[in-house]
Amino acid sequence: MAKSKSSYVCQQCGANFGKWSGQCAECGAWNSLVEAPTVSMPHHKPVTKKASNYAGEQSSVMPLNAVPMSLDTRLPTGVGEFDRVLGGGLVAGSVVLIGGDPGIGKSTILLQTAIHMAENQSLAGSALYITGEESLSQVAMRASRLGLPNNNLKVLAETNVEMICQALTQEQPAVAIIDSIQTLFTEAIQSAPGGVSQIRESAAILTRYAKQTGTALFLVGHVTKEGALAGPRVLEHMVDAVLYFEGQSDSRFRMIRAVKNRFGAVNELGIFAMTDAGLKEVANPSAIFLSRYDKPIAGSVVMVSREGTRPLLVEVQALVDESQGQPRRMALGLDYQRLAMLLAVMHRHGGIQTNGQDVYVNVVGGVKVLETGSDLAVLLACASSIKEKPLPYTLAVFGEVGLSGEIRPVPNGQERLKEAVKHGFTHAIVPKANAPKTQLEQYHGLKIIAVERLDDAIDSAFNHL
Repeated sequence: MAKSKSSYVCQQCGANFGKWSGQCAECGAWNSLVEAPTVSMPHHKPVTKKASNYAGEQSSVMPLNAVPMSLDTRLPTGVGEFDRVLGGGLVAGSVVLIGGDPGIGKSTILLQTAIHMAENQSLAGSALYITGEESLSQVAMRASRLGLPNNNLKVLAETNVEMICQALTQEQPAVAIIDSIQTLFTEAIQSAPGGVSQIRESAAILTRYAKQTGTALFLVGHVTKEGALAGPRVLEHMVDAVLYFEGQSDSRFRMIRAVKNRFGAVNELGIFAMTDAGLKEVANPSAIFLSRYDKPIAGSVVMVSREGTRPLLVEVQALVDESQGQPRRMALGLDYQRLAMLLAVMHRHGGIQTNGQDVYVNVVGGVKVLETGSDLAVLLACASSIKEKPLPYTLAVFGEVGLSGEIRPVPNGQERLKEAVKHGFTHAIVPKANAPKTQLEQYHGLKIIAVERLDDAIDSAFNHL
């Protein structure tokens, strides 16, 4: 007889323990252990059949140059911004995990993608939309509300992984969408759907199927209140790409960011606008992050950032005011610790101090700038607010600031300057190493000011423009 007992599984890292405790000894998470019944056999049966690898073939050692390679073309999703984030399209046999806050548009963009790919006659297969959260009538209502054609898309309402794989084998679609992975369960695991064991095993089965058959899979993942994907971190390691849906609830703009991609660049950004007809691509994303004023205002500087392979113009606003108590430093869309370091550099090498003053910095539009090329723009915005002297709204800035006050170059400086020219900017303060050797025709109308030190940049911005 099999003996039943209980173990406790951490919902964050998936570690198993024989007894419950308030804190996971592996990852340190509190109150994350959940009881999961297991079955232990009195003795193990010997393995008589040799196991095969994930592709269903016999495992063998071979030289790397003897491994057959397939240079398959990418499958277009029908949405240009989505293709950009994926690295140029969807790779056959890949597994993409997409997460985001509830109601942000995950199901909407995937339904649009599935219908576009189902309507594409060049694909050698169909598209299958598998829902575990909604009924089929609710999916049909959404497609009708968005005005999408629903003639060729096949749908299935199922949460059993074995039944899903059976349906995939029968239909053999080019792309399948699973909405969502937290609702699936496999009969091999006794725990409830949504647990660590169920999510991990269900994702492993689906990933193995995708590698065997070449069907591209989209997995929708829930997120926790901290914004991270729910479930074990091993889920992110199993898939080929991890995409995060970002956006503010009071804004109609949405952004998809790639944080992992085996077939493309990470930190690639796709920008969409939520409309009555679903998510629409934003053809000129720089325009939505720029504010056009009747006259220049103090504390506002436009910087040329870079998200993945795309240069992006965003506005940085700073407010420096007298503190009524303990001085505060707050950064929205930027690294708070880097802001504190930059203020110290501006005090030492720029001669502008913020002691006893509150400093608030915000990136307009809800964009999160993760690169160091925003350093110079942040300091010039703070200096403009302190001096109460506005900078021209036709000025674009980028550059990294070092601890010794030097202005360091940033990658792809020429493309940033081209983006500034395209939007009608007339002045640009850039690192000397990023400035072109000669005034080229492609920068016609743009006066490029190359600086090497922070004090030179401040002097050029406030005294020579």
